Amino acid sequence: MGATIRLTAADGFGCDAYLARPKGTQRGGLVVVQEIFGVNDHIRSVVDRYAAEGYLAIAPALYDRVAPRFEVGYGPDDLAKAMKVAGAVDKETVLIDLAAAIAFVAQAGKVGIVGYCWGGTMAWLAAARLGGLSTAVGYYGGGVLSLADLQPQCPVLLHFGAHDAHICVDRVRAFALARPEIPVFVYEAGHGFNCDARASYDPEAAGLAYDRTLRFFAAEAL
Repeated sequence: MGATIRLTAADGFGCDAYLARPKGTQRGGLVVVQEIFGVNDHIRSVVDRYAAEGYLAIAPALYDRVAPRFEVGYGPDDLAKAMKVAGAVDKETVLIDLAAAIAFVAQAGKVGIVGYCWGGTMAWLAAARLGGLSTAVGYYGGGVLSLADLQPQCPVLLHFGAHDAHICVDRVRAFALARPEIPVFVYEAGHGFNCDARASYDPEAAGLAYDRTLRFFAAEAL
């Protein structure tokens, strides 16, 4: 359904992005923010799925500044490679590239952002730091808890797994209590429960979170 295009950021840097267009009337634009593993087959399938829902959906390759065209799967060796690249990424330039993606899909109307894992944290950061967003959704973004004092400029919805080995669920619940204006859902699942390419995939939790995400977008007229 989709194709790779080239985005140009405000500082002149060009990065790849996977773009999928809806077949019918466009409901709005949606930026999909990758997991730590890059814009891989799974993230492209997520973009395609949102396009099928009517969104002009895009996933910018946010590692391109340090590792062009980087993408891996979900094996133990892949995780080590991904963590090394993620550690070299400057979040400030990630925001610049996300801003370019937001501007591109704004041709479809209002723009939302949804991020997974590392991307869940970046979606939270984008909601606070960038303009042009009508709504934001984060899946199991552990870094959100360390950035709890940020004030998003748009409505935000967050999903977490109760059995996430990487994110303390007690901290998630404390965040939810401290920020009652932000819907926080906790599922009986582990980290990466939305990804059907991972052993931690939980179809029940993934389906419920997806339905809630779509309803949240619709409630914000996205």
